[in-house]
Amino acid sequence: MTNVRVYFNGRGVDVPGGATALDALAVFDATLAGEVREGQRGLVDSRGLPADPAAAVYAGAIYRLVSARAAGGGAA
Repeated sequence: MTNVRVYFNGRGVDVPGGATALDALAVFDATLAGEVREGQRGLVDSRGLPADPAAAVYAGAIYRLVSARAAGGGAA
């Protein structure tokens, strides 16, 4: 399988095609991947829309890491 280049916070990483966003993030930074897994951080796409960490990446995908809201911290 060929590698694809994806970006996290403006830095590129090469991962195997078919990898998930979380797999790619783990290659980029295992600590950040753990924070996403635990719900401490969220993953958004280049437009700022939520990105599914379980979705397959594609060449040129751009992701940003964001702070996750505290549990129950949403506005009523």
